[in-house]
Amino acid sequence: MTQQSTNSPAFQSSPDRELVPKRLLGLMLGLVMASLALVSFAVLTEREPTGQPKPAPIVTERSIILQGGGAQAVTVLAEDGSVLLDLPHGGFITVIQNGLERARKVHGVAQDLPVRIVEYANGRLTVLDDATGWSAELGAFGSDNRAAFERLMSQ
Repeated sequence: MTQQSTNSPAFQSSPDRELVPKRLLGLMLGLVMASLALVSFAVLTEREPTGQPKPAPIVTERSIILQGGGAQAVTVLAEDGSVLLDLPHGGFITVIQNGLERARKVHGVAQDLPVRIVEYANGRLTVLDDATGWSAELGAFGSDNRAAFERLMSQ
């Protein structure tokens, strides 16, 4: 059995050799231009946005404060500062707290402000941060994750 030498032309890189084929670059440019054309058409024709939740009246809401405690821990406080939950492994509540913390850091807003958990008449459950405009549609993350915030609503 013979080994192929690493000095053979097949293994040597050449500065003239194309790393990305011109045809692929052309197709990528075509994709960018098609996307730009579609967005421009939607804007110019004032097309109604789709994929957005339908407006509905608020059924119930609750204000809470989410405080992070490391990578996984989270403390949930009532608006008056009393502890509702102190979770060493907060799961999805920690995920929402991390997203909220990032949004507040970007906007330069204090971390200890309350957020609202809002339930709408059409069944939507949302976390809303009035200080930054950040929100999370909790139903989009599955029923188990939604249930974590439903329990907060009932406490």
